[in-house]
Amino acid sequence: MPASVSIALPTPIKRAADAARALFRTTLDLALPPLCPACHDPVEGRGLCPGCWSKLSFITRPYCERLGIPFVYDPGPGILSMEAIADPPAYHRARAAVRFDDIARALVHGLKYGDRLDLAPMMGRWISHAGHELLAEADALVPVPLHWRRLWARRFNQSAALAAAISAESGVSVVGSALKRVKPTAQQVGLTRPERALNVQGAFRVPEDSMAAVAGRRLVLVDDVLTSGATVDGCARALLRAGAANVDVLIFARVAEPVRTSI
Repeated sequence: MPASVSIALPTPIKRAADAARALFRTTLDLALPPLCPACHDPVEGRGLCPGCWSKLSFITRPYCERLGIPFVYDPGPGILSMEAIADPPAYHRARAAVRFDDIARALVHGLKYGDRLDLAPMMGRWISHAGHELLAEADALVPVPLHWRRLWARRFNQSAALAAAISAESGVSVVGSALKRVKPTAQQVGLTRPERALNVQGAFRVPEDSMAAVAGRRLVLVDDVLTSGATVDGCARALLRAGAANVDVLIFARVAEPVRTSI
C-alpha cells in the first residue's frame, strides 16, 4: 500500500473507542474525585470550589494605569498611583489577575511547588482577561527565566507554563529564549525592597542569538507573583537595553495594600 494512504477506523469502532475513553474518565473521577486546589475539598469538574471562588479577589478598574495597583475609589481616567510617580519602573504597564491573598497563594504554591501544572490553563485564562489590552498590542510573550540550577531542581519554569497558557488563549507567541538569568539570585522572600533590587541587579541578559527576537518588538513579560517589582524591572531593563520597543508585564497575582492613594 502506498505510504501516502492512511487507514481510518470504521465509525462503529471509533465510537466504541470514544465511549471507552469517556467511561475511563468517569471511573477515574469517581475513584479519585477532583479536589479544589486551594482548600482540597471535592469539587465537580476542574477549578475552585464555590467557597474559595467567592474569596478570590480579582483586580478590576479603577487601578493605576502604570502599575495596575487597585484604587479604593475611582480618581478618574489615566490617574497614576504615588508609587508610579515617585519610582517609575522600566516597564511601561503592569496588569495582574488577582490580589495575592490566601487563595491566590495556594494556587501559586500549588503550581510552583506542588507540580500542579494542570492549574496553568485556568490561571492563564484569568491573566489573559486581565491583560487583554496589553496582549492586543504585543508581538511576543517572554517568561521570566529561572537560573539553570533552580530549573534543574524544580524541573519546570512556572512562568513559562503560564506564558504557554496565555499564548493558547491570546494567540501571541512565546519567545522562551529571549532572556537568560545569568546570576543565581537568592530567594526574594523576606528581603526588603532595596535588598530585592540589589539581589537581581545584573541577573538577566538577552543572549546574542536572541537579539533579533527582541529588537524593535513589543514584549510582554510573564510571571506568577509581583511583590516589589524588582524582578520584572530587572528583566525589562535587560530587554530594553537589547532594543525592545516596549515592555509590559502580566502577572497572575500581585501584592497590593488594601488602601492606595492616587495623585
